Amino acid sequence: MTVPACPPPHGLLRDRVVVVTAAAGAGIGSATARRALEEGAAVVVSDQHPRRLAEVAADLAGRPGARVLAVPCDVTDEAQVGALLAAAVAEFGRVDVVVNNAGLGGTASILDMTDDQWGRVLDVTLTGTFRCTRAALRLFRDQGGGGVVVNNASVVGWRAQAGQAHYAAAKAGVMALTRCAALDAAPFGARVNAVAPSLVRHPHLARVTSEELLDELAAREAFGRSAQPWEVANVIVFLASDYSTYLTGEVVSVSSQHA
Repeated sequence: MTVPACPPPHGLLRDRVVVVTAAAGAGIGSATARRALEEGAAVVVSDQHPRRLAEVAADLAGRPGARVLAVPCDVTDEAQVGALLAAAVAEFGRVDVVVNNAGLGGTASILDMTDDQWGRVLDVTLTGTFRCTRAALRLFRDQGGGGVVVNNASVVGWRAQAGQAHYAAAKAGVMALTRCAALDAAPFGARVNAVAPSLVRHPHLARVTSEELLDELAAREAFGRSAQPWEVANVIVFLASDYSTYLTGEVVSVSSQHA
């Protein structure tokens, strides 16, 4: 099926400051940073890979009127998470949106999975999201309230897939974290939501998953194709914008899978 064209921007994030983790490369993070920039936001991109982060930041900064800051950050390090938000505030005066995109996958049968494999995926994907959400909500509260967190979960948090016990458990945890954090944030007007994409094909995924499996998964989708990263980014932008002011604690499936 033909991939549709990305719709034009409508200023949905005009004058907002948006922080996106794991924004290097060509996946959902960089697509979200790009869409936020197109929608009028100042964008802070972070990643633990400085070279790739610099490349993304240079691309974003080359766009007319772009306001971009790049800050290396490993979400498994609480001090680096704090430094990321502090740098954003120092540069732009405040933070309005934090998109927690950092995650780590892999494939291993639970019969063969080591404690290290399990722990690494959980630390980056779930505990990293916790660290960033906690830091963001503290900042939003201290700024006087408001603010939005959007977490990147996955349909694997709902649906069984062989070899994905660690990743599925982490993403299911992100969903539960999102729901509970939303209640903690509501008293000061902050919102916490998540997206749960199904299959999003990009170069990094192709390096860790066989083409045969990706083709098989794409064939299961109702549209017979994988999502483009910008298609998930558009839903993230919606959740970050004033078009979703009464949505909190929700996990939005960005999926075309058959029921």
